[in-house]
Amino acid sequence: MTPAARLLAAIEILEEADADPRPVDRVLEGYFRQRRYAGSKDRHAIRERVFGILRRLARIDWHLSRSNVVERPTARLRVLADLLLTDELTAKAAGELFSGERHAPAAFGETETRVLSALKGATLDGSPDMPASVRVETPDWVYDRLEPVLGDDRDAALLAMGAEAPFDLRINPLHKADREAVREGLEKQGLVTEPTPFSPFGLRSKERKPIDALKLFKDGLIEVQDEGAQIAALLLGAAPGMQVADYCAGAGGKTLVLGGLMENKGRVLALDTSKGRLERCGVRTRRAGLHNVERHELAEGSDRRVKRLAGKFDRVMVDAPCSGTGTWRRNPDARWRYTEEDLAELTALQAVILQRGARLVKTGGRLAYVTCSLLPEENEGVVDAFLAERGDEFRSLDIAEVWNETVIPLGGGACPGEGSRLRLYPHRHNTDGFFVQILERIPAE
Repeated sequence: MTPAARLLAAIEILEEADADPRPVDRVLEGYFRQRRYAGSKDRHAIRERVFGILRRLARIDWHLSRSNVVERPTARLRVLADLLLTDELTAKAAGELFSGERHAPAAFGETETRVLSALKGATLDGSPDMPASVRVETPDWVYDRLEPVLGDDRDAALLAMGAEAPFDLRINPLHKADREAVREGLEKQGLVTEPTPFSPFGLRSKERKPIDALKLFKDGLIEVQDEGAQIAALLLGAAPGMQVADYCAGAGGKTLVLGGLMENKGRVLALDTSKGRLERCGVRTRRAGLHNVERHELAEGSDRRVKRLAGKFDRVMVDAPCSGTGTWRRNPDARWRYTEEDLAELTALQAVILQRGARLVKTGGRLAYVTCSLLPEENEGVVDAFLAERGDEFRSLDIAEVWNETVIPLGGGACPGEGSRLRLYPHRHNTDGFFVQILERIPAE
C-alpha cells in the first residue's frame, strides 16, 4: 500500500469507529479481516496513525476549533491536521498525499484549504494558551475529579496515559512453570520479555506481537494480561478447595488466575450477563487446562440461582464495570466514550453489583472490589457507601497485610501501597490504572 492509501484507510477506520460503539481495536480487526491484501507493515502503519490520532485527539480538535472552519471535525480533517501538527508536513506535501488518485484520499476542497491556511506554522503542543485538560488529553469533567486523588501528580499520571502500554503476559499458575524458563522459551520464538516487578507470574515486552501461533499459548501456558489485573486477582487469595465466585467475569481474565491458583481443586463460578463473553471464557479455561470453572449467565434483575448461593463462597471477586479511565493507554478511544451523566449511572450500577456480590460471601470470607478506573466516585465512593450501610457485617482489610499473605508467598514483589486501598498508576507502577479494596465478612464472635 502507498502512504496515501494508508491514510485513506486510517480515515475510513476513524469514520467507522466514530459510529461504532465497539473499542477501536475491534474495528481495526474487522477492517483488516475484509482487506487481506494489507501487509504487516501496512497494518502497523495504519494502526499507528489511528491510535496516534486518538491519543492526540483533544489537541487536534482544539487546533481545528480555533481555525473557525468547522463546528465538528471529521475523520478526514483530523488526519489532515495530524499530518500538519504532528508530522509537520507542508501544505504542498499534504496535498500530494490527498491527490484524489486511485487509493488516495480525495483532493482538497475549500474546507481543507482553509484548514491548511489556519494551521500554517502551528505545532501540536506549541500554543501557550492551550487548556491544561486539553494538553493532557482528558475531558474536563474527568480532569477536575482527579485532583483530590492525584494532587500534584495529576498531569504526570494523565500524560503517562498517553503513552502506549507495555505488552504484559501472564504465566498460567496451574502449570507451576519457572518464569525464567518461559522467558527463554519466548525469546527463542522471537519475543523478548523481562519479569514484571510485582506479579510473580508476569512477563513484559516492549514490543507487541501476536501470540496466538506460539506453542506456549496454544498449550495454555501464557495469556495476555496487564500486570495490574494479575495483581487484583492474586490479592483475592484463592486457594485449592475453596468456593470462589468471579462476579462480572467477562471473558475470564481473572477467572483464569483464580482457577490456576486453586490447582483445579474446589470451584470457580464465573458470572456475567453476557453469553458471548462467557463463551470466550470457556474457550480460554479449556486451553488453560482448568476443569474447576463453571459459567453462569446472570439474568437481568433478580437471579434465582445466585440467591440460592448466598453465603456459600470463601472468596468473591467483584470486577465492576466502570469508566475504564485506567485503561486509556491501551484504549485511547475510551477517553471520549463516557460523559459526566454516564458516571452517575455507572456508580449506581456498581453499588448494586457490590451488594449482590457481597451476598455470596460466607462468614469469614473475603470480597475484592476492583475497577480499572481512577475516579474516586467509582472506587472509594462505592465502597465507603457500602460500608456505611453494612459496616456491622463487613470490614476493610489492610492491603499490605493481604499482599504479604497472598502475593509474597508466590514470589511477588513488595506491596506498592498502604492503608485499606491499593491504587495502581501507569506513571508510578507502569500498569493500567487499578483500584483494589479487600473486604472481609466479619466472623461471628
